[in-house]
Amino acid sequence: MQKLKLSPLNSRHLDYGGRMVEFAGWSLPVQYAGISQEAMAVRRSGGVFDISHMGQLFVRSEAGTGAATAALDRLLTSRVTILECGQGQYTLLLNERGGIIDDLIVYRLRDDEYFLVVNASRVADDVKWIVEHLPGDVKLEDACRDFGGIAVQGRHAPVWYESMQRAAAAPAPVALMERFGILELPSDTGRLLVCRTGYTGEDGFELFCAAGSLSVWWDAVLEAGAVPAGLGARDILRLEKCYPLNGSDLTPERTPLECGLRFAVDLEKPDFIGKSALIRQQDVGLSHRLVAVKQTEKSPPPRAGYTVFAEERPVGVVTSGGVSAILGYGIALVWIEAGQHQAGERLTMEIRSRHYPCEVVRKPFLQESTQVR
Repeated sequence: MQKLKLSPLNSRHLDYGGRMVEFAGWSLPVQYAGISQEAMAVRRSGGVFDISHMGQLFVRSEAGTGAATAALDRLLTSRVTILECGQGQYTLLLNERGGIIDDLIVYRLRDDEYFLVVNASRVADDVKWIVEHLPGDVKLEDACRDFGGIAVQGRHAPVWYESMQRAAAAPAPVALMERFGILELPSDTGRLLVCRTGYTGEDGFELFCAAGSLSVWWDAVLEAGAVPAGLGARDILRLEKCYPLNGSDLTPERTPLECGLRFAVDLEKPDFIGKSALIRQQDVGLSHRLVAVKQTEKSPPPRAGYTVFAEERPVGVVTSGGVSAILGYGIALVWIEAGQHQAGERLTMEIRSRHYPCEVVRKPFLQESTQVR
């Protein structure tokens, strides 16, 4: 049995009573006080997640050549060339068939240096694929072994960011940037990067730094008032906003058009790996879609692998599921046949040999008007 990787914050999780589980080869907390309590805390004020398992990659070329920009624009579905220094975007890494290898965030640090945050379960595949498709004058640095990270999410995150810098004795406090921005803070212990994205639908930021320094920032944000939150809360929070999970909702066999990620694909740019396959699929039409489905009567919670039926005919399968902490009912992402994907479609879900009613709804489950404020 392969030994699990330990986060730089492992001892902190144990001290706070974290219930540790295996995730993507790491030992990480699934919860502390409870999944629902932690999810509601993030929606009401804010929480902090350990994201040290996420992959951190640097792609760079010689200054002034533009080689790194051109290479990433060929590899990724978004138009990397429009990014200014300090900006980022959600994007996809596809195979030749248009299938999703990974969904990730790419940030432009300098003219010829980029920072990629990729999914933990896909790091090895991403690195292999990217290296195979980079020209010789562009280099990739895998910083996963040296870096750790935390994600601070919630309405109080911007205020906590300021107090964290004071508590961590940052050399010179720096203001938080705009959404999907990135900045590099002054640091005596190696690179210290702050990104403003998130995986919960709330405001917030991610901080990546040398693994040995991460506990200082974790302690600082807890002191500021954040609640420690685990994988369970993170999963239900992202599901409420219909953010897909790689390996469950997204796979190399599914395309971004099928998964509702057309916004992250620029079919107008000259070329990228997988573009021709997407154009063909767009012309032919989609056979399946990834849709949002809610349970409409009291029933056991939806789980990945459950079958969804239209009358007596199986038409889909749950890829992610759980119970919304705010809405109070079961929600799921479902891979379903085209024709059954429209909002309002009445279906049933088979759970423990019984069929329970459910309905396709418009994404996301949690609209702005229903969020806790």
